[in-house]
Amino acid sequence: MRAPSPWWRLSLLLLLGAVISVFSAAADDAPAPLSVVVLGSGGPGAVGRAASSFLVLVDGTPKVLVDAGPGSFARLGETGLPIADVDTILLTHLHADHAGELPGLVKARAVAVRAPIRFRVFGPKGHAAGPDAAAFPSTSRLIDLLFGRQGAFGYLSDFSGHIEFAVRDLAATPSAGAKPELILAENGIEIRAIAGHHRDAPAVIYRIDYHGHSVTFSGDIDSKGWADLETIGKGSDLLVFNSVVLDPPAAPPILYTLHTAPADIGRIAHDTGTGKLLLAHLSPATDGNRTDVEASIRSAYAGPIVFAEDKARLDP
Repeated sequence: MRAPSPWWRLSLLLLLGAVISVFSAAADDAPAPLSVVVLGSGGPGAVGRAASSFLVLVDGTPKVLVDAGPGSFARLGETGLPIADVDTILLTHLHADHAGELPGLVKARAVAVRAPIRFRVFGPKGHAAGPDAAAFPSTSRLIDLLFGRQGAFGYLSDFSGHIEFAVRDLAATPSAGAKPELILAENGIEIRAIAGHHRDAPAVIYRIDYHGHSVTFSGDIDSKGWADLETIGKGSDLLVFNSVVLDPPAAPPILYTLHTAPADIGRIAHDTGTGKLLLAHLSPATDGNRTDVEASIRSAYAGPIVFAEDKARLDP
């Protein structure tokens, strides 16, 4: 039998190389299993950043909205991302800079598909009684006030396809030994929640896992919520931590009853084994002193640190 010619061998090698290149390029172009797009990187101040909001993409498709701060509606449009599959909303707490854009984003979602929609909304329980009850209603009460039959935007329920809301009020008071609660498990996505602490505002911390990838959202959190954050955030690939204040005594003392200073952010990121740290909800103080903020965090945490920017995308 005649042996193959050298040219034949060369042609085969070139063909194999081309096939490998095609598959490698396809793998490079494949979307990350889990991604986070920052729709709002700022806080309540009008400083050119949208307020807190994040879009979580699963295999490249936007699926979950975490908080809905003012300005996130415009940033969403600027990203060009489709929202036809966004049906889950996670609210860390009900301050205006975290929930004030809900009506606009709900309407945008309705217009995007012009078909029936069922939103699953998760957020904190309100104060059951006492002087704070009116200030912080439950998430279900908020949704009713906005979108119920007598709500401020009740017309949206049938504006562009019927809209339904399945709302779940989550425990929002830290307790010793609390464990994260699995609140959603669907198509490989697992979402867990545990109570946070943001002084008088009921608050919730969330973690999303998908096929071995994970991201945890701290929300606004003070020292009384650190233990629960460390519990739910253990081993997260990405920890989204709101960074509002500098280390004491650089901020007014009252702010430390609401937020976490950089040195403590670094310690928590280290203790949880966080793979990457995203600093969000940036205030002028933290945004204008990035070198000091990062140096303080570096005293305990050696992993990557990213300062959030509107429309930035991160893959855990």
